[in-house]
Amino acid sequence: MDERRIAARFAGFDQDGNGYIDREDFYVAAKALLTEFGVTARSGRGQALFAGAEAFWQGMAGIADVDGDQRVTREEFVTGAVKRLRDNPDRFAEIARPFLRGAMAVADAEGVGVSPDTAQRVLRVVGVEAEVARAAVAALDADDAGRISEDVAVRAFARYFTVPE
Repeated sequence: MDERRIAARFAGFDQDGNGYIDREDFYVAAKALLTEFGVTARSGRGQALFAGAEAFWQGMAGIADVDGDQRVTREEFVTGAVKRLRDNPDRFAEIARPFLRGAMAVADAEGVGVSPDTAQRVLRVVGVEAEVARAAVAALDADDAGRISEDVAVRAFARYFTVPE
C-alpha cells in the first residue's frame, strides 16, 4: 500500500489531527455522529455507539499499540493495523463491527439499513472527503436497493483499511 493511501487511512482515524490515534479519537467520531443525527448519548442508541467506539479502540490498540502507551502512532498503524491485518480483513471487520453497528443504529432509527444519502452523511461526519464518500456509497449500494446493510458496510470498511487496491 502506498504512503499516500496509508496516510489517508491513518488520518481517518486521527479525528483530532494530533498525529496519533487514541481512545478520544473514537469518542470524537461518536459524539459527532450523535450530534449529526440528533441522538442523545444517554439513549440506547447513543450508549451502543459509545460501547462500539470503546470496543473498536480496544481492538485497534490490541493489534497496533506495540509500546502500550494507549496511543497508536502512524508507524504502529502501518505495522499493526495495515500489515498484520492485510491477510485477514475479517479480523479487522470484527474489530470494527460494534462501532459500525452503533453508527448505523444512530443513523437508521428504523433498523432497515441506511440509505445512500444517510451513508454519505455518516462518512462525511467522520471526516471522509465528499468525493470519496460518494464513490464509496455508490459501490456499497451496487444493487441499487436503496439500503446498505451492516454486513455490507463492515466488509467494505475492512477492505478499505486492509486491501491495497
